[in-house]
Amino acid sequence: MDIPRIFTITESAHRIHNPFTPEHLATLGAALRLEPGARVLDLGSGSGEMLCTWARDYGISGIGIDMSQLFTGQAKRRAEELGVADRVTFIHGDAAGYVADEKVGVAACLGATWIGGGVAGTIDLLTQSLRPGGIILIGEPYWRQLPPTEDVARECEASALSDFLMLPELLASFGDLDYDVVEMVLADQESWDRYEAAKWLTMRRWLEANPDDDFAKEVRARLTLEPPRYAAYTREYLGWGVFALMAR
Repeated sequence: MDIPRIFTITESAHRIHNPFTPEHLATLGAALRLEPGARVLDLGSGSGEMLCTWARDYGISGIGIDMSQLFTGQAKRRAEELGVADRVTFIHGDAAGYVADEKVGVAACLGATWIGGGVAGTIDLLTQSLRPGGIILIGEPYWRQLPPTEDVARECEASALSDFLMLPELLASFGDLDYDVVEMVLADQESWDRYEAAKWLTMRRWLEANPDDDFAKEVRARLTLEPPRYAAYTREYLGWGVFALMAR
């Protein structure tokens, strides 16, 4: 079980696998008013930066599930590095359908709502691990401005314009599911730059180290095309944020 190889190459140097910076994660933790001893579940936990830094800074404990062997290994090493390996656990596995043995105060899925077949299904999944009165965190894209055509939407790596909503519509959609939005932290263009542009140096270094790899042609094509595509489309049209929800 693993994610496609292109992601383990392009994001191998990332600690955060979405358009958040460490400052955004710290802001989110503070906004949630996390207390020592709070328990957090993170489905699609990547390299574990959220759980590890929150354990260090706010005294939480938690568990992360991710299907990438590379990222799960990085998460375990990060926990050791920050001295929180006794409070956070990382499991290499499929987060789809995962329910915690012990109810948690915060249940999160940041940027991987495909595990529940979309936002609504992922909220339903997270709810199964949540204690009464707990908070669900959903990380999800939205349109900063509406693409003028379907072709432009696809250049933003959406399959169709209908994949994402404008921010007011996204917030309203949580209400339609009978949840209150109680906090949000949004990425900005600079944090998108750090997420996307950091991949380019990683790809270049990988190509220099692996010139004869069968995958080199694909990585070379991506490195050539990605900077102008990102600047023209994703950076201008696509937003991303984490939304804190509580059941009504």
